[in-house]
Amino acid sequence: MSSQDPQFDVAAVEAAIAGTEFAGHVSHLRAVTSTNDLALAAAQSGERTGVWIADEQTAGRGRGGHTWHSIPGDGLYLTALVSPQVPMQSALSLSLRVAIAVQSAIASTYGFSAPDQIDIRWPNDLLLNGRKVGGILIDTASRPATAAGPSTLRHAILGIGINVNHTEFPADLEPIATSIRRELHIHATPLPREPLAAAILLALSAELRELTSNLGPRTPNLTAYSSWITGKRVRVEASDGDPGYTGTTAGLNSSGFLLVAGDDGQVHTVLSGGLREP
Repeated sequence: MSSQDPQFDVAAVEAAIAGTEFAGHVSHLRAVTSTNDLALAAAQSGERTGVWIADEQTAGRGRGGHTWHSIPGDGLYLTALVSPQVPMQSALSLSLRVAIAVQSAIASTYGFSAPDQIDIRWPNDLLLNGRKVGGILIDTASRPATAAGPSTLRHAILGIGINVNHTEFPADLEPIATSIRRELHIHATPLPREPLAAAILLALSAELRELTSNLGPRTPNLTAYSSWITGKRVRVEASDGDPGYTGTTAGLNSSGFLLVAGDDGQVHTVLSGGLREP
């Protein structure tokens, strides 16, 4: 529940991100079905860059098709449309780079340490003091390979949702979710969302520059940012009705997919499904 009347200062964000590819492209809306849907429509109409920020999403989507309804002003719901000119092989590292950017933004804005306090649970969850504080959903489109070169990225839609001002959650989420406001133990005054939005866009811009300046299959070393990549006991929850399995994380393969040394004696490559502690 939020006591905040949502107000968002787009001009403040624009001033903070001047000089980046996102400058001049930030839109704010009070309520939308999904900011990712707006970005997709823009991409299909030929736009290459854009940022959409909403106070409320009525049909937000998460990984695996999960949906949620947001209360105005509680969260930061931000989608960026980007179109870096890179081979699809290089674009595979994009989800890791976005997670690192968001983690860095939260840490620098609020003083949390990474990964001890703000952690990345592969591939798209942000945990704050062990509870989920945010998630990332990325959709990409590619251009087909030709005789002259490999398949390339047409565009990527980077959907980011962060629990900022939530003071309570539904009963089923209360044990596993948190917000930045709760972890800062600030109860009386809601946090402004503009500083975090600007920090995320600045960090995303830096990661995109890194991506385009290092073309090839190289992926970031996520083990420096996440405690879930190596030596973590996990349960892998399959998304197709399969009961899943348990094991110990064993790093990432060259494409950025997580490896898990299963208790069944096999090394599994996690292509879908979510991670949880057993």
